[in-house]
Amino acid sequence: MAQLQQVGNPAQQSGAETNCDVLVIGGGPAGATIAALLAERGRKIVLLEKDEHPRFHIGESLLPQNLPLFDRLGVREEIEKTSMTKHGIEFVSPFHGKSVKYDFARAWDKRFPYAFQVRRSVFDHILLKNAAAKGATVIENCRATAVDFSSAGATVTAKRATGETQEFRAAFVVDASGRDTLLAAQMGFKQRNPRNNSAAIFGHFTNARRLPGKDEGNITIVWFDHGWFWFIPLADGTTSVGAVAPAAFFKNRSADLKAFFQSIIASSPEISARLADAQLAGEVQATGNYSYATERATGQKFIMVGDACAFIDPVFSTGVYIAMTMGFWGADAVEACLRAPARAPKILKQYDSAARQILGGFTWFIYRIREPAMRNLFMSPRNWFRVEEAVLSLLAGGIFDSWPVRARLIIFRLIYYVTKLSHLRFRLTGAPKPQEAPGT
Repeated sequence: MAQLQQVGNPAQQSGAETNCDVLVIGGGPAGATIAALLAERGRKIVLLEKDEHPRFHIGESLLPQNLPLFDRLGVREEIEKTSMTKHGIEFVSPFHGKSVKYDFARAWDKRFPYAFQVRRSVFDHILLKNAAAKGATVIENCRATAVDFSSAGATVTAKRATGETQEFRAAFVVDASGRDTLLAAQMGFKQRNPRNNSAAIFGHFTNARRLPGKDEGNITIVWFDHGWFWFIPLADGTTSVGAVAPAAFFKNRSADLKAFFQSIIASSPEISARLADAQLAGEVQATGNYSYATERATGQKFIMVGDACAFIDPVFSTGVYIAMTMGFWGADAVEACLRAPARAPKILKQYDSAARQILGGFTWFIYRIREPAMRNLFMSPRNWFRVEEAVLSLLAGGIFDSWPVRARLIIFRLIYYVTKLSHLRFRLTGAPKPQEAPGT
């Protein structure tokens, strides 16, 4: 696989690299995906990446529906060699006194019975090298700082690690800048999500106790009083552990970050037991106010993909899947816009609608994951009308697989509302909720 191109001092270049069909801002999964696909189609692509890969990134758990995307990019074998196989998801609820495991092999679509847990530094580097191998010019240590649009295209101003600035001219711009949300911030499109104003604190541990046998690579979600933990085993023996809770919970801390994280871990008997003999590897980190969306994902001469468009709570490990899917859709949209500029408004409207749909398909469930009614449903799975198989398709990323899946997810929503009404009745009458009795 080709190495990333290192472009030298712009004054020493012919200037050809500063003009392109499409300039991609950001070399994460979304940016690397769309750059590779457009380069395959013969487009002249320049990708600007602010860091140098491999670099650390959180978000290590992938979905089974990522696998066909890897196949289409030609990177599945290399990713598999460096990853931990993930056969399912375990939910642990102290409110119910038990755990429940969901195997992807039982999902509606049986073709994708597993996924991967990845080191994002390695995974993202594979995707970025793939974009370079397919012909994209990848420039690292080069941060895009502003974009100016005109009828002819766009001028992107970027700053190198050396402090030099450079301008790039492109017919079209793809914003894959991740949580930097370059265009959304520049244009005032970014909106924090008031329904899911969460923050996270996380670290990596060695010698954590994992599930036995085939389930060793499963992700575990553990609820606690203020939110939920993730527990993600990685192939190198490290385990990623993080806690997600409302931002206000983190603002009230009085201890330093490490001590605060240790206190949260101590509040969970399940996580405490799994980390009893573990050692923290590296620093504890935190990120706040990370759920947001943009008013729109497109405009004249640009689209947004991945986290540059929106970021939702990661409880279902949707981040990389959504980013790469938007990369595939975005590649089709950009190519169509370049081929038929007169149709661009309609094409971009369709892309924007598709982006909203994939985000909305997950957020209804994510907004409610901390509610007792939703916990009860996840902790007491039933396959009535094949609803459990449809929910497993959701957890695998296959929410648009077929109408039968979508229909059963609607049934699941109806069951949720009935369950919530029953909780309201218990609250009004003062009777106990037997669903949440320990050990049931």
